[in-house]
Amino acid sequence: MSRKLHEEELTPEGMDAAQNADPAGDPVSENEGALPAAEPQAQILQEEVERLRAERDAALADREAFQDRLARLQAEFDNARKREAKERSEFRDYSVASTAEAFLPVLDNFQLALASTGTAEQLRMGVELIVKQMDEALRSLSIIPIETVGAQFDPRVHEALEMVEREDVPDHQVIEEVRRGYRIRERLMRPALVRIASNSKQTQA
Repeated sequence: MSRKLHEEELTPEGMDAAQNADPAGDPVSENEGALPAAEPQAQILQEEVERLRAERDAALADREAFQDRLARLQAEFDNARKREAKERSEFRDYSVASTAEAFLPVLDNFQLALASTGTAEQLRMGVELIVKQMDEALRSLSIIPIETVGAQFDPRVHEALEMVEREDVPDHQVIEEVRRGYRIRERLMRPALVRIASNSKQTQA
């Protein structure tokens, strides 16, 4: 019996059957069972790749939009800075012109006084007129002279050059203005240089 089986295995039909036989089972059946499980995994990976690509494209688009906006903001900032510098320069020129314009009449009168051939009294009157015009020009710029003679000495606006013994005026009263002081609105430009009284009788009292 075994001899007969052995002989059948040696025939071409037997050899084909032996090659197709699998002692561990049917491999074709097992592979067919594994393919359906691999396909969902590949689909998940493909979807993940597509999602990452979409995120990358969105990030690149956001970066380009941010760079464009940054460039526009930089251009706007540069333009604003140039415009501010121009306006500041124009305002400075306007301020200088406005200030100079207030003193042009004073200069005109100085030139007339220099060209005058009048008497000393006429010249003095001309100078008084010029001083008055100068005061008016300063007041138009809110520059006000500091009160001196007759006022009580105030170290915030007065600078004492000398103390003079006087018994006919109150102690520390300003009796002479040596150099006029000025303030612009509430800000001191320069103190007035003055002489003040020293009344020993009031000091002792």
